[in-house]
Amino acid sequence: MPHGDLLLWWSPMRRGVLRPGDLRISRSLARSVRRFTTTSDTAFTDVIDACADPSRPGAWIDRPIRDAYVRLHELGWAHSVEVWDGASLVGGLYGVAIGSLFAGESMFHRATDASKVALVDLGSAAGLSDPDRRSGRHRTSRRLVTHDPLPDGPLATRGTPGSPQLSV
Repeated sequence: MPHGDLLLWWSPMRRGVLRPGDLRISRSLARSVRRFTTTSDTAFTDVIDACADPSRPGAWIDRPIRDAYVRLHELGWAHSVEVWDGASLVGGLYGVAIGSLFAGESMFHRATDASKVALVDLGSAAGLSDPDRRSGRHRTSRRLVTHDPLPDGPLATRGTPGSPQLSV
């Protein structure tokens, strides 16, 4: 998050963790899943730009943050899930993948349930999914975990930077 000339990193003490088996899909969400088409990593910059829309409440993604995530995407670390209604991008999410962990950074929707459809798609493909915030959107499915200081906590990375492994 930008603060003057500094680029700050926020690590909440409590964080929602969603495991794919924990995701509850209501009948109405199942209908939405069938209605939309999803892709991965085909429109990363469009997704991050939609998430960065300054008219959104709590907008925090500025140009340096955007450019950093685009670079992470080019390097194979950041990924997106796009949700389409025909040829229109109506929702999506992006985040960083390290080993079997996917840390969701932001999501957006322009159609009802579109961001939830992205989460369902991600949940079917990822080992862990981290929606990032304690919003009410996925309250019934997530577990709250307490932050453990790295590098000794349960999410400490092991291995070389080129081949990160997570202890979960």
